[in-house]
Amino acid sequence: MKFGSAVAAAALLAVVTACGSGTTTTGEGGGGGKVGIDHPRADSDFWNSYIKYVPQMAGELKVDLMPPTNSQNDVSKLVNNVQALVGQGAKAIVMAPQDTGAIANTLQQLENKKIPVVTVDTRPDKGKVYMVVRADNRAYGTKACEFLGEKLGGKGKVVQLQGALSSINGRDRSEAFLECMKSKFPGITVFSEPTEWDGTKAASMLQTRLEQNPDIKGIYMHAGGVHLAPTLQVLKQKGLLVPPTDPKHIFVVSNDGIPQEFEAIRKGDIDATVSQPADLYAKYALFYAKAALEGKTFKAGPTDHDSTIIQLPNGLEDQLPAPLVTKENVDDKSLWGNQVK
Repeated sequence: MKFGSAVAAAALLAVVTACGSGTTTTGEGGGGGKVGIDHPRADSDFWNSYIKYVPQMAGELKVDLMPPTNSQNDVSKLVNNVQALVGQGAKAIVMAPQDTGAIANTLQQLENKKIPVVTVDTRPDKGKVYMVVRADNRAYGTKACEFLGEKLGGKGKVVQLQGALSSINGRDRSEAFLECMKSKFPGITVFSEPTEWDGTKAASMLQTRLEQNPDIKGIYMHAGGVHLAPTLQVLKQKGLLVPPTDPKHIFVVSNDGIPQEFEAIRKGDIDATVSQPADLYAKYALFYAKAALEGKTFKAGPTDHDSTIIQLPNGLEDQLPAPLVTKENVDDKSLWGNQVK
């Protein structure tokens, strides 16, 4: 996806009008500086898409972006990478901590040094953040529950391939899915499998669960970027990768919105996904990092980019839109998954 100069200008204007109550320039911040960024992993199609968007958005927004680091889903590497970025002159940090509890000490150290932090996709449990750029992950779980519940007619068995429960994302998606099933579809049995965002674990857990319960009719994958390929492989091996019109079809709903999921929806291999906005994650992470360096602050309220900023105990969170994608809207050109090659 490419943003023209008009969109870039609008993005900069959004600093001033990002929420209903406006922004404030505090006078703090030097009006610029280097932005350090750590990518959380490179073994996921979703995160690889995000990584590709980052330099493009940095150019559009004129952000002085340092060469990125990659913590490879390891919080100790993230801590070391952040220390290195600060040592090299970073005045603001963008990160995506996958263990949202273990990063608190690092956030405290950055606060002490007056280095603002923007986190992407995940919300730290503790520690001050300037802004969390994220979508409503509880809504992911609720949307998946409602989709599967309706497809199964309110009865049957489903498997939930969870992410890591050490992550706020894994917890939000899982809890919302289970709460929705309990309240709206009590006739459905849910088997929850904590995969730790690991495709190999997901395949093993799904295979075992299908052997024990061959009448399973639904699957909710927390992350298509790591769960899609192994899930399809298991279904194919068991002769269950069949069109939705076949009685043996298992209804599958996912999260991420990567091109591979869209293709699987078109083929009838899976049925839906929630499109996490990889492009907007990159755009607004850098947008807020730049705003922090310019000394701007934000308040809770609706934004001019179809999202809502909410107040957290340790900062603010911009909840970006994440639509459900099915065969009815899978070809929508505005979806980022239809714009990447």
